[in-house]
Amino acid sequence: MTDTDRGRSRDRESGFMSVILIFLFIGVIFIPVGLVTLRASHSVIAHSLALVVEIVKRYDIGCVHKPFRINKVLYIQDDSIPKNCSLSFKVPKYMKAPIDIYYQLDNYYQNHRREELKVNRKNIAWKSDWEHKFGKNVYPFNFQNGTVIGGGKLKPRIPLSDQEDLIVWMHTSALPSFQKLYGRIETDLDVDDVVGVHLMNNYNTFSFGGKKKLVLSTTSWLGGKNDFLGLAYVFIGSSSVTVAVVITLLHLLSPR
Repeated sequence: MTDTDRGRSRDRESGFMSVILIFLFIGVIFIPVGLVTLRASHSVIAHSLALVVEIVKRYDIGCVHKPFRINKVLYIQDDSIPKNCSLSFKVPKYMKAPIDIYYQLDNYYQNHRREELKVNRKNIAWKSDWEHKFGKNVYPFNFQNGTVIGGGKLKPRIPLSDQEDLIVWMHTSALPSFQKLYGRIETDLDVDDVVGVHLMNNYNTFSFGGKKKLVLSTTSWLGGKNDFLGLAYVFIGSSSVTVAVVITLLHLLSPR
């Protein structure tokens, strides 16, 4: 082997090692970050190590009166049938305010305290949206004159920029299961408190086999309980380490 060949071999080895080190570096960084993110999704590091508490209650079928459960689509489309419904949540663990209230839809594609809990429905939308995207001088007088109307009705005398529930809804979700912020409870909830909720079961999810849920959730520095970001970091890190190991084995078994 000539000196030139030896130099080329050393260059190949150096390049090979650089690739392996890059993949290992990604794995070493991403896996711990993902694990920390997953932990943060389930716990709040603040004045106390309080858990992120999430209460999920499905209500679409439970809010249908028993005589109508044979044909739930007919029930939900019949405006003469009252859609009032009451739910109750028993708080399993202490929940520190503010407590976010979400409505959740699954399989949907967009491409007991005696006191009354006040729900704050302000500032649930992005500031950039209600300042710039939704008109302050636009009033939805004729927005729902057609035959297809969703679960809620717009307020014709209130400008779109002030109807934050509409603004939140208009953000298209990339996944078929998603949560939309409805409001916030500004009062702490203690263990075994019972929260009563009164709602209107208007939106038709029965036609496409969807589900409706109500969610109460505390937040961490990452927001609500959401494992997606942490799992993504762990997946990328693990994949990088796996690729590095496979390439190393292939090189050892079949050296050039």
